[in-house]
Amino acid sequence: MTQPHDMKSILVIYTGGTVGMVRDKVSGALVPLDFSQVSKHVPELDHAGIRVEAVSFDTPIDSSDVAPRHWRSIASTVMECMDRFDGFVVLHGTDTMAYTASALSFMLEGLRKPVILTGSQLPIGIPRTDGRENLLSALILAADMTDGEPTVQEVAVYFGNHLFRGNRTHKESAQSLQALISPNHPPLVEAGVEFQFHRSSLWRPDPLIAKPRMHSGMRTEVAWVPLFPGMPMEGLRRTLEWEDLRGVVLATFGSGNAPTSQVLRDLLREARDRGVTMVNVTQCGHGGVHPELYATSHMLAGCGVIPGRDMTTEAALTKLMHVLAQTDDPERIRELMTSNLRGELTPHRSVPTQGHGPAGAAGLEGA
Repeated sequence: MTQPHDMKSILVIYTGGTVGMVRDKVSGALVPLDFSQVSKHVPELDHAGIRVEAVSFDTPIDSSDVAPRHWRSIASTVMECMDRFDGFVVLHGTDTMAYTASALSFMLEGLRKPVILTGSQLPIGIPRTDGRENLLSALILAADMTDGEPTVQEVAVYFGNHLFRGNRTHKESAQSLQALISPNHPPLVEAGVEFQFHRSSLWRPDPLIAKPRMHSGMRTEVAWVPLFPGMPMEGLRRTLEWEDLRGVVLATFGSGNAPTSQVLRDLLREARDRGVTMVNVTQCGHGGVHPELYATSHMLAGCGVIPGRDMTTEAALTKLMHVLAQTDDPERIRELMTSNLRGELTPHRSVPTQGHGPAGAAGLEGA
């Protein structure tokens, strides 16, 4: 771990959110914190061996208003300051933190320094806040070194005593202080009396990439369509027939199953023929899409739908936006969407079919 005498320099990027709010003494209302006073609210920083500088969005925003232009602003700030700081901490509202973390992971390729997002469920300026511990731990982890290199070299999220890979996170609770989880990838770090690093879970950039680079393009002509029993196909038709549509993420049942509907099949094939990229992710909280298991998921694959494996919805959408900005070639899009670009999916492995019968067996229905 970093010792107090090893002074590390961390840039805090404040975008908005609950973590940066304090109660105004006059009005009693919650107002944004002046981050030049961050050490006043987290005095432990003075003893952590970390030099902190802070920049803020001109107008801090609620995370519900976050858009690709804000992702570009964060990524640009990281790139512009890469040589001046040992790591970066992004303070962000929790509602869309998983989207921002996922997007930044694809926009920032070849990272060799940490970019750690954190926030809180309670404002930093109230007694019971979780923001103070989240911020302090994120800063310490951003400054941590191993053998002269940053221990964390990826976009990550610190929340609820865990450091997670950013593009593996999902907000699970609006109330719990353990609001964000990583359903399909183990924590990078668990915080107890000491930080316990799971080093085998840490991402390392491609050694062939000499220095970090930024991909600023994000195509927003995409849609997310969760399926549900009895779903009217007319709604899906109108989405898929949107003239500017470039891609769609389908949220399907179980291991990637959908109704055996001829209408659905025809709509998907028509969209495929128009050049719309379709990706299949599960609605389940854990696990992923395995098209080899059921005949109903075979139908989707037959219509050109790309299996998203165990990507979260947040990762699938932002990855699709990123990939569509890189190329128009359908085969290249498929190759990139099924490749593990930043640790966002688990490489393919065979899945046991215990209790489900042979894959593709006639008459099978997903559980």
